[in-house]
Amino acid sequence: MKQLELVIKQMINVSDAELTHFLKNCLTKDFRRKEILAYPNSIPNEVFFIESGMVRVCLTDNNGTEHTIHFALENQFICDYSAFMRKESSMYTLESLEDTRVTILPRSAIDWGYNHLNEGDKMGRLIAEFYFIYQDNRIKNQYIRTPKERYDSITDVFPNIHNRVPQHMIASYLGITPIHLSRLKKAGLSKT
Repeated sequence: MKQLELVIKQMINVSDAELTHFLKNCLTKDFRRKEILAYPNSIPNEVFFIESGMVRVCLTDNNGTEHTIHFALENQFICDYSAFMRKESSMYTLESLEDTRVTILPRSAIDWGYNHLNEGDKMGRLIAEFYFIYQDNRIKNQYIRTPKERYDSITDVFPNIHNRVPQHMIASYLGITPIHLSRLKKAGLSKT
């Protein structure tokens, strides 16, 4: 939980006593590669903070095709925020892509933070703003940038992703086929 403590202290002014009380309601959990952190069709009641590893957010369409929506890396918070806030069933699966350690922030801890941390509202707002900006940029990139531009810029958002994630998941995230991704990679290699 040390990383979470550091991130919180970077976000808000918080006393050691406040932080200790907030974190006593959180727990650390390890997930093996390909293990599911959160399933679709359930109401999310926790937010995950990634201490180490990587998580993929995906959904399955009506035809049974899986679509990668997001990757979450170390020092990031992840959950289906809309479903969490509205207390509705999520459509997303959260899957660990590597052995992953998370700190789980249950809804009760988050509610306590809003009500008792001096800057709890600010912390919640900053996390929501980060996620909103990420999602907004993702939508714009999907519709404005070409597949090559999306491919060329993916490491800006997810450093070292090509060494951490299977290519078919990267292709899914980019909205292209694995064959198209292979062509983009070959074209990039032939220019060097």
